[in-house]
Amino acid sequence: PPGFVESSCHSRIFWMKLNKLFLQGKFFHLEIHDPYAGPILLDEKLASRCGYVLSEDVWGNPMFRASVLGCHVANEADELFTLTVNIKVSSFSSMRAAVTYIYPMYCSYSSWASREIVCEENYMEVSVKTDVPAVSNDYTVAWLSALPETQNVAYQQWQLMFVSPSGRKRITVSDATKLGYSFNNTLSRVYLRAPYHSNESDLSVVSGVNMNMVTSTSMYRQRWLLLLIDTTVSCPVVGTSFTDTTLKWTVPSVIPTLVVQEATFLSKTILMGVDGQVIIKPEEKNYLLEHNETHISITIPIGAEGGKLKSSVSGAVYGVIYSIDLFLEHTWTDADWQTTKYTAIKSITTPFMPQIPTVINNTLPEERLFSAAFGHFLPDVSLVAIAIGNVPFTLREAQHHGFKIYETPFSNRTKGFILEVSFDDPYVLKEYVNRNETKYTLLINYTLSVGPEMMPYYHSAEVECVVADMELPEAVGYCDEENLYQAIPTFGLHQYWNLYLGNKLLNRHVALTNGYLAATNSTHLILQIPLFSVGVIYEEVSFQKIKARFDIALRKVRTMETLQMFSVSCSFNSSSFIICHSDGTIMISAQMKTVPAIDMSKTKLRDSSCKPTEYNEDHVFFKFHVTTCGTSVRFEGDHIVYENEISYEKETLPGQSIPTITRDPDYRLTALCYYRAKETLVLGAFAGDPSTSSPSGSGMMLPRSNIAVRRRIRQALSVVSRVSKDETFMEFYKPNMAILKQPGEPVFLEVELKDESPSTELHLKNCWVTRSPDFNSTPRWNITVDG
Repeated sequence: PPGFVESSCHSRIFWMKLNKLFLQGKFFHLEIHDPYAGPILLDEKLASRCGYVLSEDVWGNPMFRASVLGCHVANEADELFTLTVNIKVSSFSSMRAAVTYIYPMYCSYSSWASREIVCEENYMEVSVKTDVPAVSNDYTVAWLSALPETQNVAYQQWQLMFVSPSGRKRITVSDATKLGYSFNNTLSRVYLRAPYHSNESDLSVVSGVNMNMVTSTSMYRQRWLLLLIDTTVSCPVVGTSFTDTTLKWTVPSVIPTLVVQEATFLSKTILMGVDGQVIIKPEEKNYLLEHNETHISITIPIGAEGGKLKSSVSGAVYGVIYSIDLFLEHTWTDADWQTTKYTAIKSITTPFMPQIPTVINNTLPEERLFSAAFGHFLPDVSLVAIAIGNVPFTLREAQHHGFKIYETPFSNRTKGFILEVSFDDPYVLKEYVNRNETKYTLLINYTLSVGPEMMPYYHSAEVECVVADMELPEAVGYCDEENLYQAIPTFGLHQYWNLYLGNKLLNRHVALTNGYLAATNSTHLILQIPLFSVGVIYEEVSFQKIKARFDIALRKVRTMETLQMFSVSCSFNSSSFIICHSDGTIMISAQMKTVPAIDMSKTKLRDSSCKPTEYNEDHVFFKFHVTTCGTSVRFEGDHIVYENEISYEKETLPGQSIPTITRDPDYRLTALCYYRAKETLVLGAFAGDPSTSSPSGSGMMLPRSNIAVRRRIRQALSVVSRVSKDETFMEFYKPNMAILKQPGEPVFLEVELKDESPSTELHLKNCWVTRSPDFNSTPRWNITVDG
């Protein structure tokens, strides 16, 4: 069919190429058609002996090359050569029902050099004109050693003598054929074809290039005629080198075994070719042809025109292989051979070159769309499947799901694959980060088919995008006469954020325990906080007015980072209250209405020196610490109870006898503060600021009249503190010594509780330094805050 076969003739070699597109899914054989012997099946052994090469070009097209001096080639006067090839094509491996295409090839070649050498991939060939004097004037020539053997040359029969490191071997042509050689003569030439690495060959290094050499003399005797022909041949077997960007093929300029008198050597022409075509101007294709006295080299950029890059997979790594078919033709003259044409054909393939593909993140945050470009790949790579978030999809399933997948061209004739996925797709991972941002993560696993062998290749990637698309909730606070209220949006609560009261998670149990009322609707959580409940902060307290604040912290669920503080602050009018602070400060506002009225300035606590801070005609306000003013302490279950009382002692009138006449009523008001024993330990030396600390105890006032109060001795706790000079806590400052510290410089503080009771624990909450032993003195400098 048209386009199936392409052929040419160059450097006396038949070139034939079959189009692989016609052979897809089929099997084919090549036969050499001999007009006398009939069709002869071409196999590897026949190919090297008969001067044939059957391989593939870099594009995968079957290729056939044959020497014009090969077997079964019709030769007309050493000028016109004909070779007929049968191409058998079948749909079955057994080749039954095969279709045979007969394809004749013609080659016209008359410009023979005195000696021509062909270095093919699977054979070496030398042909020599028989009218050239065979004996050199240089009697040191190695093959002249054959002269003593000539007397044994058979009459009218060609014989070959090989010289190798193992010695000389003289054999007939028929025996040479059995060893894989081919020797014959035409009208005007004698040729020898030899396989590489035969027993009679020798390896040598010429100008750094490994050469395979067969040293031979062809001998013929007839009457007075003795014909000795040097049929030595030498071809490069390696000579290739590679970098990351180029490949290089090097051949010696002068091969000593082929040039006996090197002083007479003269290089005439050097040509290079690619894929059977001579390249007249290599530089136009970025090829580099160089030569000097020792070397001829061809340098090809990897990926250059004329060769082929092919994708491959090695050890689960993607990479490429570059192949190119080169030939080199060197013509020279010397005194012995007049003209030698030296042709070397080399198919070069680079080692596997890893090309780790990359995923380029072209995500469009404003469109909430992931766009990932995966590349770079050669055209022989195709995407066959993907997995998103470990969920596999065929390409059809992915398109049906809503993913967009398409190819895109890149530079250098490469391509990539674009994947577009919405942020809101259920297979996209979403994570709340920072204050108001969401991190969207797209986990991708690509499955590709690589190269003509369709090798599977897998690549995983992770694409992230952080978008500020979260709106932090804003609380609304308000108050009534007895309560504070917080209205907080419920969107994102418990999913991204939690509410905290101090260090406790504010859940329904905590709310009920603390006396809060919690109600929810479709959008908000409404929290009612009674004025005298745990967690309320009293910013200003006087005997008839309270300025109270309630704080709730909005924290991240995972990291506990505080993002927002929701505060509500209001002022309240209250005539009677008791506030028990966690630092041990007690504030009491009492309404004391008696008949007759009493002088409020003369009221006191158990310690008569503790007088009211503020008062009027029927109200009194006390502020004191649990460690002062005669306050007693006792344990009730899991609570510590601190007790004091406000009293007014009657004024007596002098009289002559009992009873004594008085004009004032007897008044006593008992104040109790309850603290959880395991949560709080109040020490005057480390008290907190009552204006900024939350009450952690509950209080109650019990008025008494004419009842004797049982006095209790309060429990004394022995605490010792000292300051270390460094973090080793080995050397300490002396008591009452002035210590100079810069702001931000650490203070190494040791506090020891000297108490043998197993139920007593020491907790440091707020620690500060003042200029006076009085814990209420100012100014003060914080050392630790909130533990």
